[in-house]
Amino acid sequence: MDQFKVLSIDLQQTQNQIRHKTDGLSSSTLVLRRGQAFTVTINYEGRPFDPVKEKLIFQIALGPLSVEVPVSSFGQPSLTQWSAFLERRVPNPTGPRVLSVSLSSPASASIGVYTLQLRVEARLNVKTHSLGQITLLCNPWCQTDSVFLQAEDLRNEYVRSDIGLLFKGSPGNVVSRPWSFDQNEKGILDICMKLLQLSPQYQADMRTDLQNRSSPVYIGRVISAMVNSNDDKGVLMGNWSGDYSGGVNPSQWSGSADILRKWAETQFRAVKYGQCWVFAAVMCTVMRALGIPTRVITNFNSAHDSDGNMVIEEHYNEMGKKLSMSKDSIWNFHVWVESWMKRPDLGQGYDGWQVLDATPQEKSAGIFRCGPAAVKAIYQQKVDAQYDVPFVYAEVNADVRTIIIKDRKILSNSIDKKRVGALIATKRPGSMLMQDITSEYKTEKGKRKSEREREGTAVSLQLLKAPVVGENISFNVIITNNAAAPKLLKKHVNAQNKEYNRNPTGTFWEAHDDVKIGPKETLTIKHEISFKDYMLKEAAEDFMVNLAVVMEDVESQERVLASEEFNIRSPALNVQIQNEFSVIINTPQVATVTFTNPFNAAVSGELTVSGSGLLEEKAQMTITIQPRETMKRPVNFTPRMAGSKMLSASLVLTNPPTVIHGFKTINVQAS
Repeated sequence: MDQFKVLSIDLQQTQNQIRHKTDGLSSSTLVLRRGQAFTVTINYEGRPFDPVKEKLIFQIALGPLSVEVPVSSFGQPSLTQWSAFLERRVPNPTGPRVLSVSLSSPASASIGVYTLQLRVEARLNVKTHSLGQITLLCNPWCQTDSVFLQAEDLRNEYVRSDIGLLFKGSPGNVVSRPWSFDQNEKGILDICMKLLQLSPQYQADMRTDLQNRSSPVYIGRVISAMVNSNDDKGVLMGNWSGDYSGGVNPSQWSGSADILRKWAETQFRAVKYGQCWVFAAVMCTVMRALGIPTRVITNFNSAHDSDGNMVIEEHYNEMGKKLSMSKDSIWNFHVWVESWMKRPDLGQGYDGWQVLDATPQEKSAGIFRCGPAAVKAIYQQKVDAQYDVPFVYAEVNADVRTIIIKDRKILSNSIDKKRVGALIATKRPGSMLMQDITSEYKTEKGKRKSEREREGTAVSLQLLKAPVVGENISFNVIITNNAAAPKLLKKHVNAQNKEYNRNPTGTFWEAHDDVKIGPKETLTIKHEISFKDYMLKEAAEDFMVNLAVVMEDVESQERVLASEEFNIRSPALNVQIQNEFSVIINTPQVATVTFTNPFNAAVSGELTVSGSGLLEEKAQMTITIQPRETMKRPVNFTPRMAGSKMLSASLVLTNPPTVIHGFKTINVQAS
């Protein structure tokens, strides 16, 4: 009888990846999730396999770590170690003979790129066959994995979905902006694995790093540092200067693939440039690709408390101009991610969502990174629960002390406990709407009052409508005299430009006048700021204004202040699909992008349309639109993937410099 002889080994890529829910991901390797069996078939010739005469041993290696897994004839997969069993022997007297082996990794296996070999040991010889590589990811579908998530709709949203909405602007005028996470795009998963390999932890001690990679807590901390480039060969360089020469304006990115590919193609030099939402969106892509459920979070009125005293001080002069006197600042919004995982390092009660922030703000144990900080620990103010809970707690809870100063003398001060963390939001699963999650971070959800009640004078500001670029800003100043005698007041209104993450710059509009007010009277005074007064100098999609009014009582010299920070939103692009309810895979389709020029002058710029799984290459065109004219541009596309997809469009105008976005979600049906 002939010897048993292995001819070929098949990793069953298609079937295994469908079973492991990795079929959307693109890699040069077989992609699997830990804690779940996969099938390998062995084609052989000669006599049937006899476990007494030959031993089959899989060698599974992750860098210098390796394990030998003998194939048993029967048994159960182990929860704690690799195991291999014969599934079935298919007798086939004429053709090739096939052995089917079920291999399982433990749910606590380290994630990474493994090398697989099969050793066949017979009495007289030993043969080794190379099977190639497998990429092993976390498994939120597996109950014993530390990233297990109970609900299928949430697993689909937070791991498999590549459609994002990022929230920006201000709590009263939230702007939602599309983002394509692109984790299924060609080569992206391999780049995410490379990110782990380039980390300082791996470079310093490969063996320890690979062992630690079983923990999502460890992985999250490594990725949080690697998405910024401050201490390592990380992905993005931050830039908040307004001068983006030598790189890309952060407002112009619309997806993660461009950024990650650029990083890989330039020998891992930092990509220019990122701001908070870009750091967060790229981190979300990497974590989802690695199998860790992740969502992008926006904290509106986010405090950056650099001295750790939980109070942010804001200074104004007596004319209502905001001054830059403190290192502390309030960002109109700040964006981070939450990842879902168990926290065995914190004891009971802190499993679930964890804050991770890749924007380089402060160092954590000597490196620019932040988290994972358990949301439950932030809620309970448990500041000793690692990592970085005090910093995130201050971001959502700090008090604001507002001080009016003249000639270095304090004229008045007041404290606002409601303003910071006024709204914390994320995308609602399965829809393109906002979900308010403020109550997961803090107990009391206060509505902010910009009114300062006094026995003397009270003042507040009221925006008459959400401001849009190209239109005037209309607002009321409401003044109440609580005294029983008439008053003579001086009114100082001041508007300043500001970036979302820092104090305002110069005043671009002001109004000063005298007001006579009767006893117990309330006056409403309307103001308008015209578009030409606030027109931008540099392309931005977040145009922020700090508006303040100081009322000065001429007799008593008492001063009261009200302030309001708001964004002026860009107009939106409209994206429509011809037959949106019958979009079928591999069938040509047409989308139309429409935009009406709201400005009094002609505008020109570049229109870009992209869509992961819909367009192979981005569609780009240069356009000019006359005042009040409507542009319509058709875009042809052929969907290559079924499921929920997003077509997103962005228009970068040069004059006025602004970035305009629009999107359409499409449900692509299988044929």
